[in-house]
Amino acid sequence: MDVITPEERDNLKQRLNALIANRSVITERIAEARALGDLKENAEYHAAREQQGMEEAEIKRLETRLSSAHVVDESNQAEGVVFIGSTVKLIEEDEDEDEFELYRLVGEASGGVDGDVVEVTATSPMGEALMKARVGETIRVNAPRGVKRFKILEIV
Repeated sequence: MDVITPEERDNLKQRLNALIANRSVITERIAEARALGDLKENAEYHAAREQQGMEEAEIKRLETRLSSAHVVDESNQAEGVVFIGSTVKLIEEDEDEDEFELYRLVGEASGGVDGDVVEVTATSPMGEALMKARVGETIRVNAPRGVKRFKILEIV
């Protein structure tokens, strides 16, 4: 089951609406390229058709994801337990508490660059270790370069 936050749902809907709105633009590009003549050697036509195919596939993927995703009710979460949508302050074991990092547990990475918070998907090793962990616990993450341990300082 795909679990997402309300913010992620809104971002997916915005992306879907932008792609749907762009359909007419691509159709116009295809019509203009077709009017240029020979379609065999018409790079503009082929590029527009390829873009149309990719965007239609993305529209279908987003519609399917939105229809089957479960949106987390963030107000109904247990106090002190990490769940999707939580931002967590962690320190690596044996590190100074001033060396903490912030991680946000998400259903799908948004791609937004925020230098202060690292997005972690629920299906990643870090996300699986964080899910349902509690403040004060030490989690074990099976990273590609070995096992790492992090202490959960707080949920912010």
